Amino acid sequence: MRLNTHLATLGALLLSTVTAQSPGGTGSSNVTSSLGPDENGLYWIYSEGLAAAFIAYGASISRLLINDQYGVQRDVVAGFDNATAYELDKAHPHLGSVPGRYANRIQNSTFEIDGVTYHVDPNENPTRAAPEGADTLHGGSDGWDYRNFTVVAHSEDSITFSIVDPDGKEGFPGEVISYITYTLHDYTWDFKMVAIATTKKTPIMLSSHTYWNLDGFANNETNTVLNHTLHLPYSGQRVGADNILIPTGDIVPNKKGSVNDWWSTPKQIGADISKPEANGNCGFNCTGYDTCYLINREQHGAYDWRAEGGYVARLHSPWSGIQLDVYTDQDAYQLYSCNGQNATMPLKTTQGLDGNADFPRTIPQYGCVVMEVEDWIDAINHPEWQRQSKQIFSPGGDPYVLQASYVFSINATATS
Repeated sequence: MRLNTHLATLGALLLSTVTAQSPGGTGSSNVTSSLGPDENGLYWIYSEGLAAAFIAYGASISRLLINDQYGVQRDVVAGFDNATAYELDKAHPHLGSVPGRYANRIQNSTFEIDGVTYHVDPNENPTRAAPEGADTLHGGSDGWDYRNFTVVAHSEDSITFSIVDPDGKEGFPGEVISYITYTLHDYTWDFKMVAIATTKKTPIMLSSHTYWNLDGFANNETNTVLNHTLHLPYSGQRVGADNILIPTGDIVPNKKGSVNDWWSTPKQIGADISKPEANGNCGFNCTGYDTCYLINREQHGAYDWRAEGGYVARLHSPWSGIQLDVYTDQDAYQLYSCNGQNATMPLKTTQGLDGNADFPRTIPQYGCVVMEVEDWIDAINHPEWQRQSKQIFSPGGDPYVLQASYVFSINATATS
């Protein structure tokens, strides 16, 4: 396989920083030519307590295996058994992928840089006036997670994918080259996303769009995540959005005791789902969450995002005992409670219950939760937020970088 020379040159410069992110991981120092996809097109990596599989399509995570409090192995992320199924699925729910070059929504599918207005591919919320869509979601109808990445490094505990996004693709200005590295170590999944604007100023914002169910969809008491407990200790505010989830420009307080209060104390995802306030909380005629919460750590002074106990989100299932602490250098967190799932997406063979008529082998509404670490959504259309240095990147300037650590443990108590 031949890489273009531009990609190879940047790869030599970036891979050392990308793969060196994980203290305790071995990066790509033990790359062997025998490593490659299995019969299902999955690339596996391993560490103490964890095994994970990825596919080239969207640089997506397809499996994450961990033993629960009873020693039973659970696969806690949604996906398909075979890599080819991801490309065939017309619903395309961005399963475990890297959406790009700009994650989340872009109002009116337009933005402005240095006085020039750019029109990008609309792909969500079609109307009579805008039959293709009133906005752009996750980079357009052929965004990054509709494309196959290249595997440029693969070891026992780490894998790096790359993509070259051409100038003008989906309407975005300039070429972008990106590297996505996933590493496992010490019950931790690290990922680092680096992207470089090579020819023109352009917006870049990435994330990991992973669907979680810490019971491995095998809970014989409930097939939803409404029993999972969530805590967002730094998220006293959220981005206000209209009824199609486009930011209004308002920064809204999450008042103590309200449906959107995850900061004052941990609570179950389903704790407030029946309250009138939850109706419309995730858009028109939608009950649940599809919300961008801000991460306000600066109030406590200088911080190290990796510091133990400094998680921005904690998710816990009392049934499996599995607990997930999310650490990141990003300043926002999108929570989606799988309001749109309707029991048409199948479970993998590694998940669910067999022969249980009460819990068919599909994902129901609220059967999963997506946790996206990213920057403030659609900030490219809200200069008053002053996020330009976080979202607009220039040739020769600093690269875009996202870092996160997802730390797993077993917490056998009823609440976290």
